[in-house]
Amino acid sequence: MEASLHVISKEIIKPSSETPTHLRKLKLSYLDQLSPLAYVSMIFFYQANESKGLISTNHIQISQQLKQSLSNTLTLFYPLAGRVQDRSVVDCNDAGVEFIEARVQAQLNDALQEPIIEHLTADATAGALVAVKVTFFDCGGITIGVCVSHKLADCTSVMTFLNEWAASCRGEAEFPRFSLDLANYFPAREFPESPFLEKQLTSNEKKIVTKRFVFDKEKLEALKQAASSPSGSTVEDPTTVEVVSAFIWKHFIDVIKSENPEVKKTFAASHAVSLRGRTSPSLVFDNIFGNCYMTTIAYSNTTNGEFHDLVTQLRSTIKKVNEDYIAKAQTGDNYLDDLSKLVSLIMNGELELCSFTSWCRYPVYEVDFGWVKPISFRLPSGPVKNTVVLMNSRSGDGIEALITMHKDNVEIFENQIKLLSCTATQIDS
Repeated sequence: MEASLHVISKEIIKPSSETPTHLRKLKLSYLDQLSPLAYVSMIFFYQANESKGLISTNHIQISQQLKQSLSNTLTLFYPLAGRVQDRSVVDCNDAGVEFIEARVQAQLNDALQEPIIEHLTADATAGALVAVKVTFFDCGGITIGVCVSHKLADCTSVMTFLNEWAASCRGEAEFPRFSLDLANYFPAREFPESPFLEKQLTSNEKKIVTKRFVFDKEKLEALKQAASSPSGSTVEDPTTVEVVSAFIWKHFIDVIKSENPEVKKTFAASHAVSLRGRTSPSLVFDNIFGNCYMTTIAYSNTTNGEFHDLVTQLRSTIKKVNEDYIAKAQTGDNYLDDLSKLVSLIMNGELELCSFTSWCRYPVYEVDFGWVKPISFRLPSGPVKNTVVLMNSRSGDGIEALITMHKDNVEIFENQIKLLSCTATQIDS
């Protein structure tokens, strides 16, 4: 259905306390510099709960509560209220974040369908690093759309911020311990005017959509069996992220080859790998705020792209990001060399890339602002085809894959996932 959305107000929310002068300049790391000029965007859906005051007629009180707690939270996360300066520094000038209130003439369930969901996305303007959009529905439910600049934060950092904001809104501020010294480990570097990783994110495609696919417990078991059953397979106890990623990668390869059987391109899959928990106590990244991740690249080493081989390739490249690799990346060019190889192949038209990010360990269904936990969590459509975000299903025993692809390929993927009750031989066919 066509929903009528009306913007009630737009304003800038600033930290409740002024940022001290000695904290005004935050250096970005080179991992931050390499992160795309994009926003980490998400939308949380909350049903009406009259016993806790979540009703449509109470939107003024709800908005004030959200804005005040956001202002208090920004005092801790003060760089988010600043502006990026000279591509390597954040000016923590308390310029603030955008806060938009809107009302839509629809039911909350309608918002879970296209195209309404796109209207719920928060869009930052004028250099803001964060934007929030709170939308009220006729049924009394609300959505909270948030976008945070990827130049300053990865998903772990965004979730740290959101959980603290939600706790503050509940009156249970937790004051999380985190540091802002990622640049001490990965100092900023002089990159070309257009950082090379951004080139792979440039897309002129207009016929791409983001589709949500659910892999339930039964489908995950079928994939794990297929990954470990072939004679000579080296995959032991494959993880759900490994098998779902390999399954999607395989079918991207199959689709491209079916469209052009004579294609001679290399096929690759990138995976964002967090550095947290991968180093010794002397290099603890667990509590660091920023883009504390590296991108690993797996290349298909088989002509037909057999499923179990793709699982092996993904596992091998993810494990490559160990303590030794991370230590070398701090002072050397090993990581940049790996990325340069990837981008060179892309720019020369020699490679087809499928990009993955796993949010499976993030409790996105636990973000509670004091009314109820979200009934659903969605991402807006992405701008780049062949990108995948994986997350746990709300039940906890499955995986949801949000896949951005050419719209002509949606039906192909839907049919392949329906066939996941098939045998290991069929999956690898």
